Amino acid sequence: MKQKVEIHTEFIKLDALLKFAAVVETGGDAKLAVQDGDVKVNGEVCTMRGKKIYPGDTVELDGVKLLVIKEGSAAGESFKVKLKRK
Repeated sequence: MKQKVEIHTEFIKLDALLKFAAVVETGGDAKLAVQDGDVKVNGEVCTMRGKKIYPGDTVELDGVKLLVIKEGSAAGESFKVKLKRK
């Protein structure tokens, strides 16, 4: 399953993205998934939960592929999850 996640900040940290996109239920679950090597960023396994994810990056976990896009981009018209951080 593919999802687009729209952000209005410059980046989002990997563990926060997984939680806010509802791929995991808690921050603790995100931490474990990343530490266990279950998460791929741009096709490569990533074990840094604080990794900065920018628009254009993809993140995969458990068959879910997230594409991070910038708020207001043309690609944002069909997003499924919208994330706004203060």
